[in-house]
Amino acid sequence: MSADGAARPRLSVGLAPTKRVVEYARVAEALGYHRVWLYDSPALYGDVWLGVGRVAEATGMNVGTAVAVPSLRHPMVTAAAIASVEDLAPGRLVVAFGTGFTARIMLGQKPMRWADLARYLGQVRGLLAGDVVDIDGQACQMLQPEGFGPARPLATPLWAAPMGPKGFATAREIGVDGVMLTGLPPAGGGDWKDSAVIVSGTVVRPGEDHTSERLLAAAGPWFAVSFHGMWEYAPEALDVMAGGPEWRDAMLAARPERQRHLAVHEGHVVAPPARDVAAIRAAGPAIMESGWTGDAARVAERFAEVADAGVAEVVYCAAGPDIAGELEAFAAAVR
Repeated sequence: MSADGAARPRLSVGLAPTKRVVEYARVAEALGYHRVWLYDSPALYGDVWLGVGRVAEATGMNVGTAVAVPSLRHPMVTAAAIASVEDLAPGRLVVAFGTGFTARIMLGQKPMRWADLARYLGQVRGLLAGDVVDIDGQACQMLQPEGFGPARPLATPLWAAPMGPKGFATAREIGVDGVMLTGLPPAGGGDWKDSAVIVSGTVVRPGEDHTSERLLAAAGPWFAVSFHGMWEYAPEALDVMAGGPEWRDAMLAARPERQRHLAVHEGHVVAPPARDVAAIRAAGPAIMESGWTGDAARVAERFAEVADAGVAEVVYCAAGPDIAGELEAFAAAVR
């Protein structure tokens, strides 16, 4: 419980699907984390569904996608993947969908329209229910016989990751089972069926500051996202961002214009290229304000703020070379 009696949020972890994801999931399980959420960006990481299946089979943890990008897969492919995980780990899966910021930009595409995401989620929901669903003008239905997939209907929770007024309005219109947030909701905005907030950063150890190599390695990958996002939405603001001019100049020199989208998001949240690392260093003390970066007491305060806001789950997106150490320090801080 928080200071005012709000329920304690679940503590989960967000990870990229990699060869080591089972190793990290086992660490999280031993530390009492509730769920492993895996990122979906095929140009950058391994396959999200393969990763989800591996974690589900190797551990007893709950699993989820944070977030799956509809345009990357036919609705039947996604429904079949969901059914396969349900067959393997009944009741342990949550599927959150998003419009695909990095995943689509890495393919040279803009994020999806919310109307298209809503239609896709409805199609997947119908397939899981066992219905005949119209997709691309043709009737589709899940027909796996006994022994080749679980019986329908399947009640796998389907979430959305809304951004902006249109995203939140769409999520309410289609009645999602939960929302994946990137920040605390406004007052009165936490009344969803279920919810989680993605957080990043690192627990600052005694004596550390912005010059700490460990801190830079752990908080730097998510700090660099501020450069990526600013380039996409307000590139002129890079001029006044700490480290922004250095990052922009190096990024522009890295690739020809037609390939620039590849340079912007290279190594996104996991392995910043040298130009990103240089910009992170140039930002100086600004990294100390990145995400939830702070000492253990400050991290605990923020965890309580999530409870007070009515959000049910904190998804800690650990980064850097020592994922196990980051998970251990974060769990100790919030508990």
